[in-house]
Amino acid sequence: MLEIPYPLSTERLVLRRFTTADLDAYYDYQRLPETARYLYGEARSYAQCMARIGRYVEEPFNGPGDWATFAVELKSAPGLIGEMALKWNTGGKPEGPVPERFGEIGWTMAPAAQGHGYATEAARAVLELALDRLGFRRVEARLDARNTASAAICERLGMAHEGVMRDNMYLKGEWTSEAVYATVRGS
Repeated sequence: MLEIPYPLSTERLVLRRFTTADLDAYYDYQRLPETARYLYGEARSYAQCMARIGRYVEEPFNGPGDWATFAVELKSAPGLIGEMALKWNTGGKPEGPVPERFGEIGWTMAPAAQGHGYATEAARAVLELALDRLGFRRVEARLDARNTASAAICERLGMAHEGVMRDNMYLKGEWTSEAVYATVRGS
């Protein structure tokens, strides 16, 4: 079992465990169509946000398939401005377990928090946690290929652009392509 060392701290941010007190701020940006534009689902209802916060509060991080989700807030002005997620991916060959961990990171920021470098700063902290402290060998980010802002974050993090899977998902009434970025420990 891995222990997530909540909270993480960066120069400007605190990445902490979610609490039920985050619900209203979470709903404020999750309900917006522009927030959901490049996500797998539609904008979320209050009830959907409540269910997600409930999961985030109690989420274990014990093995493949589990998520560690961080509430992101400014050190200078506490209050939720976004979230970062680290997924412990499953995989390996049928004959045995994967000898090292691999994962996936993702982020969503409130519109007012976008364009200030907060997502890059938070993603760097979670990427370092995964690679340096938790022993992940590979961490990837999968994003809608049209999401140039998230692609720029991946590039600032030094993640390699591994390719685009063209029209691999049918989401929100259209075919979309998925870009894959990744970093491997020691490379």
